[in-house]
Amino acid sequence: MVEAALDGARSRAFSANDCHLEESRRLWLLTGPNMAGKSTYLRQVALIVLLAQIGSFVPATEAHIGLVDRIFTRVGASDNLAAGQSTFMVEMMESAHILHCATQRSLILLDEIGRGTSTYDGLSIAWAIAEYIHDRQHLGARTLFATHYHEMTQLEALREGIKNFRVEVQERDGDVVFLRKIVRGGADRSYGIHVAKLAGLPPSVINRAQEVLMKLEQPAASTEASPVSRETDHLHASLPQPHPLIDEVRQIDLFSMTPIEALNRLADLQKRATNS
Repeated sequence: MVEAALDGARSRAFSANDCHLEESRRLWLLTGPNMAGKSTYLRQVALIVLLAQIGSFVPATEAHIGLVDRIFTRVGASDNLAAGQSTFMVEMMESAHILHCATQRSLILLDEIGRGTSTYDGLSIAWAIAEYIHDRQHLGARTLFATHYHEMTQLEALREGIKNFRVEVQERDGDVVFLRKIVRGGADRSYGIHVAKLAGLPPSVINRAQEVLMKLEQPAASTEASPVSRETDHLHASLPQPHPLIDEVRQIDLFSMTPIEALNRLADLQKRATNS
């Protein structure tokens, strides 16, 4: 279907990739830049499994697919304004449904869990969900987990059934080339600025983003009192800093509170903000 949509363009032909989900690697952590093909790979696996379950031929040289009772997906970003639900709330509700309803026979496809909130909150939630799905005492389901949180690649050393895979890319003359191939190992960067450049952001914005990224990535133990370190400190100071009360508000589950409980909580937050 992808090749048909591309009008048979040879240079943009669909790239075939293998997928081996088994006991020793039942959860794949898939990293790589935006536009590299992670979501397409997740959809490919889901469609092939669905076709196999209904007795259809599948687009593969060889396929051994065990019974799958259900396919769960958390892909894409959407909100529900009519119900007062943010993109992050919708993501969490769908994730909760998966964790409550999936079994060891299920296939789970997760794409960038935790991106709708602060970095540390999102990483913590994504990490905990990956562990819950992997562990046999909870789920132990076969899972493809695409993420931009490179810190999660450490899970491979902590859980025997978690393996790191990445979408391979190459840098050529300052540009990034997407190879569309899934290989072993974790990605060490997201190439977000390269993708922004491809999208057509003004060169001045791209150049400034690269400067900011270089300063933010500098180790904290760099030369003391140097002009570079002073500029980095100033940059960090000028960036918006998270407020504890804001983080607390993000964690409130409004949909489990009564109106009077919500008003009391709001009054408490207002009082603490005034005193601080």
